[in-house]
Order: sequence, then structure tokens, then C-alpha cells
Amino acid sequence: MPSPKSRGTGAVLGLLPFSAYVILFLAVPTVLAVSTGFFTEDGALTFDNIVGLFDPTILTTFGNSFLVSAVTAVIGAVIGALVCYALLGTNAEGTLRTVIDSVSSVLAQFGGVMLAFAFIATIGTQALITKFLDTNLGINIYENGPWLYQIPGLLVVYTYFQVPLMIITFMPALSGLKSTWAEANATLGGTRLTYWTRIAIPVLAPSFIGSLLLLFANAFSSYATAAALVS
Repeated sequence: MPSPKSRGTGAVLGLLPFSAYVILFLAVPTVLAVSTGFFTEDGALTFDNIVGLFDPTILTTFGNSFLVSAVTAVIGAVIGALVCYALLGTNAEGTLRTVIDSVSSVLAQFGGVMLAFAFIATIGTQALITKFLDTNLGINIYENGPWLYQIPGLLVVYTYFQVPLMIITFMPALSGLKSTWAEANATLGGTRLTYWTRIAIPVLAPSFIGSLLLLFANAFSSYATAAALVS
């Protein structure tokens, strides 16, 4: 039987990989951000970079980024949750659930320049579908301007990968609802509304809010998609 000292040594050794990860990806970037933000190249203390954050252009850009992230997070969370609810009636090991899980895993990571190019090539101002609708059906989707390259277009593009991300993050929580809870609710005279308001929603709320925050952070950090699409 290992001694307490050897167990303590093993615990410390097991913690080393995580400690290295924290130092390399959290501590070092934080130090670099502070050193480059509050000090000049000569090492002198400066607040010019902080003052520059209040430039009207930067504030407008930040506000637009916050708006796009918040709106697409809410849209993706609601649509994704509804899709997860619809999937509850399917076999967890069935083909449909497996295919949707696989596709969602791929699309949730499909972003950046590739995603922007895909939308430009599909529904851009000179894209195939755009020309087809205009020539054959007389529908000009850009009658009011090039919306794809503005905030409305960003909302559509970002929602494209927000919904799959919500599906793969929220589905396990929704699948964790036990059928016995609904049966107990019905036995005690509760209605379906009672089940969702008193049992299901309180249980799912932390997972839903956590997924919503994840979607917001995911959209807020997806700079490459917006840069490639707008510029």
C-alpha cells in the first residue's frame, strides 16, 4: 500500500501537465498583454493604449461585435434547444441522431475564412443562387443593398455555426432528464406545464445559460469570419 508521501508526490506530478497548460496559455498571455498595454517599448509606463480604446471608431466596432455576438447567441441557443427537444423522440443510438451529432460537430467548427467564402460563393452579390433567383424568378435579394457584407449578413453567417454548437453542448443535458420525473409529476396530479416549469426548466437552466455564454464567447472570438466577409 503506497504511503501518504508517495501519494502526495504522485498527485503533484499529475498536476504538472495542467500547471504547464495554465502557465503557457493563461499566465504568459496575460503578462504579455499587460506589458504591451501599459508599457512602451522602452519600458516606460503609458496609458495611451487604454485611452485609445475610447476612440469612437473602436467603441462602434466593439458595440457591433457585442450586438452580433449577443443576437446570434440567443438565436442559436433557442433554435438549437428546439432541435434538441425534437431529437428526444429519436433513438439515441439510431442513424438520425448519429448523423445529426456528426454534422453538428463538423459545422460547429466550420468558421473563419472558409465559412465566409462559402457564403460569398453561395449567396454573394455575384453568386450562383443570387443570379438564378434574379434571372429566373425576378427576386433580387440585394435590392436594398449588399446586406451579406454588413451586420445582417454577419447575423446569418454566425447563426450557421452557433446552432450546431448549441446542439452538441445542450443535447447531453436534455437527454439527462429522467422519464421517472415526468411519471412522478403525473402521478401527483401535475400537468405538462407543471413538469416543465417546476422540474425540467429549473434542472436545465444552468446548462442552458452555460451554453448561451459559450455561444456568446464563440461568436465574440470569431474575428476571422467577420474580417473576411466584411472586407
